[in-house]
Amino acid sequence: MTPAGLTLRAMTPSDWGRVADIYTAGIATGQATFETTVPSWEAFDQGKLDTHRTVAVDASGLVVGWCAVSPISARPAYAGVVENSVYVDPAAAGHGVGGALLAHLVASTEVTGIWTIQAGIFPENTASMRLHARAGFRVVGVRERIAQLKGTWRDVALLERRSPHP
Repeated sequence: MTPAGLTLRAMTPSDWGRVADIYTAGIATGQATFETTVPSWEAFDQGKLDTHRTVAVDASGLVVGWCAVSPISARPAYAGVVENSVYVDPAAAGHGVGGALLAHLVASTEVTGIWTIQAGIFPENTASMRLHARAGFRVVGVRERIAQLKGTWRDVALLERRSPHP
């Protein structure tokens, strides 16, 4: 369910400034990603499937969140498996933006034949873990000390949501 006053629409290149700002805020928490800098629009555009990029816009017209998916492999056997990203402006956190974006993403992937959405989440990011659980994701394992962020080894919980219509 989309909260009152919130609109979900396709992301456009003109949204990039706000999308990048929200991404930067996520990076700054140290709990959202191993990335330490926001990519250029061109790199983002090349890495994300264009049919599943969505922004959440508040009643004032401000982009307050975004979601997108990346293919997990170029191999044809994995054509229906993607990894998601969901980011919410800290000022809009706790108001249903992330849930609306993730529900929209699940619906959009269902109609295009994607059978698995996976997410890699730092276990300490309890808000994201809860958000994904509410959207039907389950933890399939924890990749221990999979990579370093600023010199510290971090675990990543691997979650997935399987379509009931593979």
